Amino acid sequence: MIRLAVRCAPEQADLVLAELTVLAPNGVEEERGPDYVEYAIYGGDGELPELGDLDAAVDGGRIAVTSTEIPDDWADRWRDFHKPLLVADRLWLRPSWEPPREGTIDVVVDPGQAFGTGAHPTTRLCLGFLCELEPEGELVDLGTGSGVLAIAAAKLGWDPIRGYDHESAAIGAAAANAAVNSAEIDLERMNLREHLPELAPTVVANMTSPILKAVAGQMQTAPPVLICSGLLLAEQDEVAEAFARTGMVESDRREDGDWAALLLRRG
Repeated sequence: MIRLAVRCAPEQADLVLAELTVLAPNGVEEERGPDYVEYAIYGGDGELPELGDLDAAVDGGRIAVTSTEIPDDWADRWRDFHKPLLVADRLWLRPSWEPPREGTIDVVVDPGQAFGTGAHPTTRLCLGFLCELEPEGELVDLGTGSGVLAIAAAKLGWDPIRGYDHESAAIGAAAANAAVNSAEIDLERMNLREHLPELAPTVVANMTSPILKAVAGQMQTAPPVLICSGLLLAEQDEVAEAFARTGMVESDRREDGDWAALLLRRG
């Protein structure tokens, strides 16, 4: 089994991800740091392009590409790494091989199926805010990815729910995850840099700072409640300011390691 990893600057992440999802429509592993994003895909011999180790220029910046051979038991090791996650003492995110937890809301997402399992700090921060809000009708999930936030919102009581993502592979994965969880979510592919859907009273957006600012720039009417994450610590103020120009007021901000999330309300 081969692991093909591409490390790039955050501003290159959308371009790199778009290219990799063509090779791996079932999902891309993601790791983010203060000044980099690394995506990785897996495949058997002959299934991935022969790039070797490469340092190249893409879209005005440099990317590093590495290919690593990993042990045949990598899937079992991945299972050992992905453990259940308890959020706010009420939401239980687990892979399918782990048992439900009594007295909690159960959300099942397996690693490798798509774009996030809920373990990333930005997802955890969004889930924490959702657990504390009172569900009020419709919710829109911008940049839905694997659908974790939309599925959790459905199980917490929001209804109806719509999810949007630019990547067709993400839409397919979110639909599969929603089916496993018996969650009804209306999913649609959309480039959120260029167009916004009709928003709902509650909006959650776990995306990178450039996309969040693009969303703010297109927003004609601010929703009553917006949860946004995907932010590095240094990006909080500029994103809050972008949404402030739409009439939204920062209600809360939270941090987890190098990452942050904002809770905004219409002023």
